[in-house]
Amino acid sequence: MTDIVDELQWRGLIALSTDEDALRKAFADGPVTFYCGFDPTAPSLHLGNLVQILTMRRIQQAGNRPLGLVGGATGLIGDPKPNSERTLNSPEVVAGWVERLRGQIERFLDFEGPHAATMVNNLDWTSGLSAIDFLRDVGKYFRVNKMITKEAVARRLNSDAGISYTEFSYQILQGMDFLELYRRYGCVLQTGGSDQWGNLTAGTDLIHRVEPEADVHALATPLITKADGTKFGKTESGTVWLDPERTTPYAFYQFWLNADDRDVSKFLRIFSFRSREEIEELEKLTEERPQARAAQRALAEELTTLVHGADQCAAVVSASKALFGQGELTELDEATLRAALSELPHAQVTELAPVVDLFAEVGLAPSKSAARRTVKEGGAYVNNVKVAAEDAVPARDDLLHGRWLVLRRGKKNLAAIEVTAA
Repeated sequence: MTDIVDELQWRGLIALSTDEDALRKAFADGPVTFYCGFDPTAPSLHLGNLVQILTMRRIQQAGNRPLGLVGGATGLIGDPKPNSERTLNSPEVVAGWVERLRGQIERFLDFEGPHAATMVNNLDWTSGLSAIDFLRDVGKYFRVNKMITKEAVARRLNSDAGISYTEFSYQILQGMDFLELYRRYGCVLQTGGSDQWGNLTAGTDLIHRVEPEADVHALATPLITKADGTKFGKTESGTVWLDPERTTPYAFYQFWLNADDRDVSKFLRIFSFRSREEIEELEKLTEERPQARAAQRALAEELTTLVHGADQCAAVVSASKALFGQGELTELDEATLRAALSELPHAQVTELAPVVDLFAEVGLAPSKSAARRTVKEGGAYVNNVKVAAEDAVPARDDLLHGRWLVLRRGKKNLAAIEVTAA
């Protein structure tokens, strides 16, 4: 197998490392027990978290043992936000989110065999810890002058909002996590995003103070950026979540399918488990025939299958094709169709109207007269059937699942009409 450090470097997944040569030796001498932490600050993980989960998966596949930490304790506090204090959630809410995130992470790791993963919760070693013990046994090893140089802390100290002692203490808690996992499981590596570097090194520094002979490491992945300047993992409708109730599998698929040609190579390397040869071939196809979007389709199908399963991926691929006339809309199940149409411009009406009125209502044509011209020129479709007459009115039988019409102008301009009860 390719050296895991070389593999991570080729994929652009190493931004910072405490000592790359020492880490490479640790992997060679392996197996390495490592961990990555996820705080339950929402009821679902998102695409930014997926970078960390899949990095864990890669390192495990290289023959190492992962610990997936969901922060039942740190989630009650939250790491410092850039500009303001976090709203603290109740213990009951955080506990519920811990279980949801745990279930999401578990799908990506292998819990059997010699390198079986283990899920842990830092509430297990903090809930019974007194404030005095915390200050005496852990806090005494941290130096305030160094703590205030951490980027997140320094930014807040220089803001009008300042920073509370609660959020200031977050790095101590995360550092204690690494120490506890080192003691309990022999964990010697913590991974995370580069924006967490101060918290990652808080752990290595603490272990070196408490256990001077320990050989421990931190590795950070880079912040992912998009060529167009927009934030990775965001769409017009908001964050792309892993929970299908918050981001539908169809919307998830479309996120990857719509990736900019300038970004798709980077996304393939970071997220795909295809071989270097396969990825380089897809990169070549993007250069030679970008209109085919072969790389985007491969990435969308792989990630949708990985996150939502093969059946859901097949359903959204069928929906994506059917919307553009390459499949039967009537064969789509109601949930998939609803999810697909929610991503389109849409309008609600209480009764059926002439097609030209519907085209104007939903914005596929700027006016009814423009809609008539579209019909006359043969560019108007309802449920993939060309509209022949300017005065055509859809029938009740045309409604998909008794509710929807799919309108199309030309080959690519789509919209949806939902007929609701008056």
